[in-house]
Amino acid sequence: MSVTRARAANVARGGLIGAAEAVPGVSGGTVALVTGVYETLIDSAGHLVSGVRAVFTDRDRARAEFRSVRWDVILPLLGGMLPTLVIALLLLAPLIEAHPVPMRALLLGMVAAALAVPATMVDRWGWREVGFAAVAALAAFVLTGQLQLSVSPALPLVFLVAAIAICALVLPGVSGAFLLLAFGLYGPTREAVRHLDLAYIATFFLGAVCGLSLFVKALQWLLSNWHRATLAVMTGLILGALRALWPWQTEQNQLQAPGELVGLAVVLCLIGAAVVVGIMLLERRARDQDAPAAPVR
Repeated sequence: MSVTRARAANVARGGLIGAAEAVPGVSGGTVALVTGVYETLIDSAGHLVSGVRAVFTDRDRARAEFRSVRWDVILPLLGGMLPTLVIALLLLAPLIEAHPVPMRALLLGMVAAALAVPATMVDRWGWREVGFAAVAALAAFVLTGQLQLSVSPALPLVFLVAAIAICALVLPGVSGAFLLLAFGLYGPTREAVRHLDLAYIATFFLGAVCGLSLFVKALQWLLSNWHRATLAVMTGLILGALRALWPWQTEQNQLQAPGELVGLAVVLCLIGAAVVVGIMLLERRARDQDAPAAPVR
Protein backbone atom coordinates (compact mmCIF):
# COMPACT_ATOMS: atom_id res chain seq x y z
CA MET A 1 0.00 0.00 0.00
CA SER A 2 1.43 3.41 -1.00
CA VAL A 3 2.05 6.10 1.61
CA THR A 4 -0.70 8.30 0.17
CA ARG A 5 -3.23 5.47 0.16
CA ALA A 6 -2.22 4.46 3.68
CA ARG A 7 -2.73 7.99 4.97
CA ALA A 8 -6.08 8.28 3.21
CA ALA A 9 -7.15 4.95 4.70
CA ASN A 10 -6.20 6.12 8.20
CA VAL A 11 -8.11 9.39 7.70
CA ALA A 12 -11.14 7.29 6.75
CA ARG A 13 -10.63 5.06 9.81
CA GLY A 14 -10.44 8.16 11.99
CA GLY A 15 -13.65 9.44 10.44
CA LEU A 16 -15.44 6.20 11.32
CA ILE A 17 -14.13 6.37 14.90
CA GLY A 18 -15.23 9.99 15.24
CA ALA A 19 -18.70 9.24 13.90
CA ALA A 20 -19.03 6.30 16.30
CA GLU A 21 -18.06 8.42 19.29
CA ALA A 22 -21.02 10.73 18.59
CA VAL A 23 -23.58 7.91 18.65
CA PRO A 24 -24.94 6.62 22.00
CA GLY A 25 -24.39 2.88 22.24
CA VAL A 26 -21.57 2.75 19.70
CA SER A 27 -17.96 2.63 20.87
CA GLY A 28 -15.12 4.33 19.06
CA GLY A 29 -12.88 1.64 20.51
CA THR A 30 -15.02 -0.98 18.80
CA VAL A 31 -14.58 0.77 15.46
CA ALA A 32 -10.83 1.01 16.10
CA LEU A 33 -10.81 -2.76 16.64
CA VAL A 34 -12.86 -3.42 13.51
CA THR A 35 -10.65 -1.23 11.32
CA GLY A 36 -7.43 -2.75 12.64
CA VAL A 37 -5.83 0.26 14.35
CA TYR A 38 -6.74 -0.50 17.95
CA GLU A 39 -3.46 -1.93 19.24
CA THR A 40 -1.43 0.68 17.34
CA LEU A 41 -3.62 3.40 18.87
CA ILE A 42 -3.19 2.03 22.40
CA ASP A 43 0.56 1.51 22.02
CA SER A 44 1.12 5.00 20.61
CA ALA A 45 -1.09 6.60 23.25
CA GLY A 46 0.94 4.83 25.93
CA HIS A 47 4.22 6.17 24.52
CA LEU A 48 2.71 9.65 24.22
CA VAL A 49 1.53 9.65 27.83
CA SER A 50 4.91 8.38 29.04
CA GLY A 51 6.68 11.04 26.99
CA VAL A 52 4.59 13.86 28.42
CA ARG A 53 5.24 12.61 31.96
CA ALA A 54 9.00 12.46 31.31
CA VAL A 55 9.33 15.93 29.75
CA PHE A 56 10.26 17.61 33.04
CA THR A 57 12.25 14.74 34.57
CA ASP A 58 14.10 12.90 31.81
CA ARG A 59 14.36 14.67 28.44
CA ASP A 60 16.17 11.77 26.74
CA ARG A 61 13.47 9.32 27.77
CA ALA A 62 10.78 11.77 26.66
CA ARG A 63 12.35 12.04 23.20
CA ALA A 64 12.60 8.25 22.96
CA GLU A 65 8.94 7.85 23.92
CA PHE A 66 7.83 10.46 21.38
CA ARG A 67 9.88 8.75 18.65
CA SER A 68 8.05 5.49 19.44
CA VAL A 69 4.66 7.05 18.68
CA ARG A 70 3.29 6.00 15.29
CA TRP A 71 2.74 9.57 14.12
CA ASP A 72 2.19 8.32 10.56
CA VAL A 73 -0.94 6.58 11.85
CA ILE A 74 -2.04 8.82 14.73
CA LEU A 75 -2.03 12.18 12.90
CA PRO A 76 -4.18 10.98 9.95
CA LEU A 77 -6.52 9.28 12.45
CA LEU A 78 -6.96 12.55 14.36
CA GLY A 79 -7.35 14.44 11.09
CA GLY A 80 -10.31 12.25 10.21
CA MET A 81 -11.73 11.79 13.70
CA LEU A 82 -12.01 15.34 15.06
CA PRO A 83 -13.97 17.02 12.24
CA THR A 84 -16.17 13.96 11.77
CA LEU A 85 -16.91 13.86 15.49
CA VAL A 86 -18.09 17.48 15.45
CA ILE A 87 -20.17 17.01 12.28
CA ALA A 88 -21.72 13.77 13.54
CA LEU A 89 -22.50 15.32 16.91
CA LEU A 90 -24.38 18.14 15.19
CA LEU A 91 -26.12 16.11 12.48
CA LEU A 92 -26.32 12.42 13.35
CA ALA A 93 -27.52 12.75 16.93
CA PRO A 94 -30.72 14.64 15.97
CA LEU A 95 -31.38 12.00 13.30
CA ILE A 96 -31.20 9.25 15.93
CA GLU A 97 -33.54 11.21 18.19
CA ALA A 98 -36.03 11.73 15.36
CA HIS A 99 -35.96 8.13 14.05
CA PRO A 100 -34.95 5.94 17.01
CA VAL A 101 -36.25 2.56 15.79
CA PRO A 102 -34.59 2.40 12.35
CA MET A 103 -31.37 4.07 13.49
CA ARG A 104 -30.98 1.84 16.54
CA ALA A 105 -31.64 -1.20 14.37
CA LEU A 106 -28.90 -0.16 11.96
CA LEU A 107 -26.45 0.40 14.80
CA LEU A 108 -27.48 -2.85 16.50
CA GLY A 109 -26.45 -4.81 13.44
CA MET A 110 -23.13 -2.99 13.23
CA VAL A 111 -22.18 -3.51 16.87
CA ALA A 112 -23.39 -7.13 16.92
CA ALA A 113 -21.19 -7.94 13.95
CA ALA A 114 -18.28 -6.20 15.67
CA LEU A 115 -18.43 -8.86 18.40
CA ALA A 116 -16.41 -11.09 16.10
CA VAL A 117 -13.35 -8.84 16.34
CA PRO A 118 -12.31 -9.20 20.00
CA ALA A 119 -13.85 -12.69 20.20
CA THR A 120 -11.59 -14.05 17.46
CA MET A 121 -8.56 -12.25 18.93
CA VAL A 122 -8.87 -14.53 21.98
CA ASP A 123 -6.81 -17.41 20.63
CA ARG A 124 -8.19 -19.92 23.13
CA TRP A 125 -11.48 -19.66 25.06
CA GLY A 126 -11.49 -21.40 28.44
CA TRP A 127 -13.76 -21.25 31.45
CA ARG A 128 -11.84 -18.26 32.80
CA GLU A 129 -12.31 -16.25 29.61
CA VAL A 130 -15.99 -17.22 29.44
CA GLY A 131 -16.43 -16.12 33.06
CA PHE A 132 -14.76 -12.76 32.47
CA ALA A 133 -16.90 -12.19 29.39
CA ALA A 134 -20.10 -13.11 31.24
CA VAL A 135 -19.39 -10.74 34.14
CA ALA A 136 -18.50 -7.91 31.75
CA ALA A 137 -21.64 -8.54 29.69
CA LEU A 138 -23.83 -8.44 32.79
CA ALA A 139 -22.19 -5.22 33.98
CA ALA A 140 -22.65 -3.54 30.59
CA PHE A 141 -26.25 -4.78 30.36
CA VAL A 142 -27.07 -3.30 33.77
CA LEU A 143 -25.27 -0.03 33.01
CA THR A 144 -27.11 0.54 29.77
CA GLY A 145 -30.41 -0.05 31.55
CA GLN A 146 -29.91 2.68 34.12
CA LEU A 147 -32.06 5.78 34.09
CA GLN A 148 -30.62 8.91 32.58
CA LEU A 149 -29.56 11.31 35.30
CA SER A 150 -30.69 14.90 35.25
CA VAL A 151 -27.85 17.06 36.51
CA SER A 152 -26.71 20.62 36.04
CA PRO A 153 -23.67 20.71 33.78
CA ALA A 154 -21.36 22.42 36.27
CA LEU A 155 -17.77 22.59 35.00
CA PRO A 156 -16.33 20.24 37.68
CA LEU A 157 -18.92 17.65 36.65
CA VAL A 158 -18.08 18.21 32.97
CA PHE A 159 -14.40 17.56 33.79
CA LEU A 160 -15.20 14.36 35.70
CA VAL A 161 -17.62 12.93 33.14
CA ALA A 162 -15.22 13.73 30.28
CA ALA A 163 -12.46 11.84 32.11
CA ILE A 164 -14.77 8.82 32.34
CA ALA A 165 -16.28 9.04 28.85
CA ILE A 166 -12.91 9.26 27.07
CA CYS A 167 -12.21 5.71 28.23
CA ALA A 168 -14.65 4.58 25.54
CA LEU A 169 -12.08 5.58 22.94
CA VAL A 170 -9.70 2.91 24.22
CA LEU A 171 -12.20 0.41 25.65
CA PRO A 172 -14.29 -1.37 23.00
CA GLY A 173 -17.91 -1.98 23.93
CA VAL A 174 -18.23 1.15 26.06
CA SER A 175 -19.95 4.09 24.39
CA GLY A 176 -18.66 7.53 25.34
CA ALA A 177 -21.78 9.15 23.95
CA PHE A 178 -23.94 6.83 26.04
CA LEU A 179 -22.00 7.74 29.19
CA LEU A 180 -22.62 11.41 28.44
CA LEU A 181 -26.28 10.58 27.94
CA ALA A 182 -26.45 8.67 31.23
CA PHE A 183 -24.98 11.61 33.14
CA GLY A 184 -27.26 14.10 31.42
CA LEU A 185 -24.45 15.81 29.51
CA TYR A 186 -25.07 14.58 25.96
CA GLY A 187 -27.38 17.47 25.07
CA PRO A 188 -25.31 20.16 26.83
CA THR A 189 -22.14 18.91 25.13
CA ARG A 190 -23.78 19.05 21.72
CA GLU A 191 -25.05 22.56 22.44
CA ALA A 192 -21.59 23.64 23.66
CA VAL A 193 -20.09 22.52 20.36
CA ARG A 194 -22.86 24.18 18.38
CA HIS A 195 -22.50 27.52 20.17
CA LEU A 196 -18.70 27.33 20.67
CA ASP A 197 -18.88 27.51 24.47
CA LEU A 198 -15.12 27.73 24.98
CA ALA A 199 -15.21 27.33 28.77
CA TYR A 200 -17.25 24.12 28.49
CA ILE A 201 -15.17 22.78 25.59
CA ALA A 202 -11.85 23.54 27.32
CA THR A 203 -13.01 21.90 30.56
CA PHE A 204 -14.22 18.84 28.65
CA PHE A 205 -10.90 18.62 26.77
CA LEU A 206 -8.84 18.83 29.97
CA GLY A 207 -10.96 16.15 31.62
CA ALA A 208 -10.57 13.89 28.59
CA VAL A 209 -6.79 14.35 28.55
CA CYS A 210 -6.51 13.55 32.26
CA GLY A 211 -8.76 10.51 31.97
CA LEU A 212 -6.88 9.20 28.95
CA SER A 213 -3.47 9.67 30.60
CA LEU A 214 -4.58 7.63 33.62
CA PHE A 215 -6.48 4.90 31.82
CA VAL A 216 -4.42 4.15 28.73
CA LYS A 217 -1.36 2.93 30.65
CA ALA A 218 -3.51 0.58 32.71
CA LEU A 219 -5.12 -0.87 29.59
CA GLN A 220 -1.75 -1.19 27.88
CA TRP A 221 -0.47 -3.20 30.86
CA LEU A 222 -3.56 -5.42 30.80
CA LEU A 223 -3.16 -6.16 27.09
CA SER A 224 0.50 -7.06 27.66
CA ASN A 225 0.01 -9.23 30.74
CA TRP A 226 -3.60 -10.47 30.54
CA HIS A 227 -4.21 -10.43 26.81
CA ARG A 228 -6.86 -13.16 26.54
CA ALA A 229 -8.72 -12.10 29.67
CA THR A 230 -8.76 -8.44 28.60
CA LEU A 231 -10.11 -9.28 25.15
CA ALA A 232 -12.70 -11.58 26.73
CA VAL A 233 -13.86 -8.67 28.90
CA MET A 234 -14.06 -6.47 25.80
CA THR A 235 -16.20 -9.10 24.08
CA GLY A 236 -18.54 -9.20 27.07
CA LEU A 237 -18.80 -5.41 27.20
CA ILE A 238 -19.83 -5.24 23.56
CA LEU A 239 -22.37 -8.02 24.07
CA GLY A 240 -23.93 -6.39 27.13
CA ALA A 241 -23.96 -2.94 25.54
CA LEU A 242 -26.25 -4.23 22.78
CA ARG A 243 -29.12 -3.53 25.18
CA ALA A 244 -28.73 0.22 24.55
CA LEU A 245 -29.37 -0.36 20.84
CA TRP A 246 -32.51 -2.49 21.08
CA PRO A 247 -34.85 -0.59 18.73
CA TRP A 248 -37.93 -0.78 20.95
CA GLN A 249 -37.51 0.72 24.41
CA THR A 250 -39.03 3.44 26.53
CA GLU A 251 -37.44 6.78 27.39
CA GLN A 252 -36.44 5.16 30.72
CA ASN A 253 -34.45 2.48 28.82
CA GLN A 254 -36.99 -0.26 29.55
CA LEU A 255 -36.94 -2.93 26.83
CA GLN A 256 -40.16 -3.62 24.92
CA ALA A 257 -41.35 -6.30 22.52
CA PRO A 258 -40.94 -5.53 18.80
CA GLY A 259 -43.58 -3.03 17.75
CA GLU A 260 -43.64 -0.63 14.85
CA LEU A 261 -41.42 -0.84 11.77
CA VAL A 262 -40.34 -4.44 12.43
CA GLY A 263 -39.61 -5.22 8.79
CA LEU A 264 -37.58 -2.06 8.26
CA ALA A 265 -35.69 -2.65 11.50
CA VAL A 266 -34.71 -6.18 10.46
CA VAL A 267 -33.51 -5.01 7.05
CA LEU A 268 -31.47 -2.17 8.52
CA CYS A 269 -30.00 -4.46 11.17
CA LEU A 270 -28.82 -6.84 8.45
CA ILE A 271 -27.43 -3.94 6.42
CA GLY A 272 -25.51 -2.67 9.44
CA ALA A 273 -24.04 -6.12 10.06
CA ALA A 274 -23.13 -6.45 6.39
CA VAL A 275 -21.31 -3.11 6.44
CA VAL A 276 -19.15 -4.16 9.39
CA VAL A 277 -18.46 -7.59 7.90
CA GLY A 278 -17.48 -5.88 4.66
CA ILE A 279 -15.09 -3.58 6.52
CA MET A 280 -13.52 -6.56 8.28
CA LEU A 281 -13.08 -8.45 5.01
CA LEU A 282 -11.50 -5.42 3.35
CA GLU A 283 -9.21 -4.98 6.32
CA ARG A 284 -8.15 -8.63 6.18
CA ARG A 285 -7.51 -8.36 2.45
CA ALA A 286 -5.41 -5.22 2.96
CA ARG A 287 -3.38 -6.95 5.68
CA ASP A 288 -2.76 -9.95 3.45
CA GLN A 289 -1.38 -7.63 0.78
CA ASP A 290 0.84 -5.70 3.19
CA ALA A 291 4.13 -6.86 4.68
CA PRO A 292 3.73 -9.07 7.79
CA ALA A 293 5.89 -6.72 9.86
CA ALA A 294 3.56 -3.77 9.33
CA PRO A 295 -0.09 -4.72 9.98
CA VAL A 296 -1.08 -1.06 10.08
CA ARG A 297 0.43 1.20 7.43
